[in-house]
Amino acid sequence: MEPDTHSSKTALLVLGCPQVPVQTSIALYLISRLKSSGITPIIAGNKAANTLLFVADPDRHYLGEVTDLDRVVAQIVEKKRDFDQCFVFIHNDAGISYAATMAAISKARLFVLIYGEHQEDLVGQITFPCTKIAAKAVHNPLPLKKAIDEVAPWAA
Repeated sequence: MEPDTHSSKTALLVLGCPQVPVQTSIALYLISRLKSSGITPIIAGNKAANTLLFVADPDRHYLGEVTDLDRVVAQIVEKKRDFDQCFVFIHNDAGISYAATMAAISKARLFVLIYGEHQEDLVGQITFPCTKIAAKAVHNPLPLKKAIDEVAPWAA
């Protein structure tokens, strides 16, 4: 299947429960970096995660397409859509499940962003092929931002 054709490259950002505060700021940071590199970011999250982004960016300076996570998973499974890159935000076991699902159904290059108090344990649970970007970041997004910058996935 061809990647989504809204631009030359697309990136799906998979957001789960926004229980850990750094998720929203890192998502906005990654959106900005991807856009400035010519990659169209698409956000797929649950209602709470999407609402936090809408409130943080009410004039949609950074946000473009934002959709329901289950809807985009169904589109990928039905081969109606796919992406060049996929970033899954992980701070619990549910995030690992979403990442494993994306690894199985999508042709996108998979990046997992692992953060929170238990990030070391979560890193050890990931056995599928992906690029792991991890930092013990809960309230302060800078350790995760630094880890992302070291990988520079927008240049991949």
